[in-house]
Amino acid sequence: MASERVTLTVADVDGEQDVDLSSPNKLVWPEVGITKAEFADYVQTVADPFLNANGNRPVSLERFRDGVKKGSEAFFSKNPPKGTPDFVDAVTVTYNSGRQHPQIVLNRPSAIVWAVQMNTIVFHPWASLASDTDNPVELRIDLDPQLGTDFADAVTAAHGLREVLREGGLEPFVKTSGNRGLHVFCPIEPTHEFLDVRHAVIAAGRELERRMPDQVTMNWWKEERGERIFVDFNQANRDRTMAGAYSPRALPAATVSTPVEWDELDGLDPTKFTVRSIPARLADVGDPWADMQKSPGRIDTLLGWWERDVENGLGELSFPPEFPKMPGEPPRVQPSKRVAENWDAEGNRVDD
Repeated sequence: MASERVTLTVADVDGEQDVDLSSPNKLVWPEVGITKAEFADYVQTVADPFLNANGNRPVSLERFRDGVKKGSEAFFSKNPPKGTPDFVDAVTVTYNSGRQHPQIVLNRPSAIVWAVQMNTIVFHPWASLASDTDNPVELRIDLDPQLGTDFADAVTAAHGLREVLREGGLEPFVKTSGNRGLHVFCPIEPTHEFLDVRHAVIAAGRELERRMPDQVTMNWWKEERGERIFVDFNQANRDRTMAGAYSPRALPAATVSTPVEWDELDGLDPTKFTVRSIPARLADVGDPWADMQKSPGRIDTLLGWWERDVENGLGELSFPPEFPKMPGEPPRVQPSKRVAENWDAEGNRVDD
């Protein structure tokens, strides 16, 4: 028996586009009763601010065939799958391994609806644009609460981080992660590649850690973090992404990663930002990130802090496990299992 299917007429800037939506009554978020059709309505309603934040850049689609329920498994689409329509764009990107591959780019509302048809729930955009994929236009920092901390602790860290970044010559913008943390973005001129931006993030994180040692940590290994907010510097790497602005999360309540004003943070309840509540919020208060890219800053000051710290003996930090071994990187073994004589000065394992 053929599955139920409807055709949606989606308003793009250059005209209307028909997009087929199969199984429109399928429950994507069963606990709150949100169907695939309602989700398709949501992405059309938020398309302008969504594309302002996530469009014209490589994006990974986190897809769930069975929706958000226990046992449902996710998989990622980076390159356009077979049968991708011509209103969905792509750009060739270079990954950390040196391999190159086309990656999906969403530039119009119909493309976002197509992604919903493909069972996408979370949208993960790169920090760089399709026109120059190697040089980010955003410096991004993920403030990740650890065990024993909560969203309010992330808010405290975010206020401190804002001061640090402003001293570094940047203007920070903030959004909820859609879960327990916060994402802080700074628009930057695309003059440096990902590794430089990562070093700028590390420099800002180290400065924040010096000022708030009991509240935040830069320790990559979980056993060393304690009850502090982790400043996740590795989200600044090439092909490392976080949920985009106005993207839902794969959580039972259909929470959304939501841009907010800085003066909204104290006392904020991020669980109130959902697929059902965001359209009304946008109608009431607009998009706090609407003008984010109008005045990009430069990371020169933060890179100066990085060089200062290197001269003072603070060098490279750990990379994610899927990355090739990087110059100056510490040993890729958790400290409690590390035996000093098994590693050389460059962090490479020494075999007996």
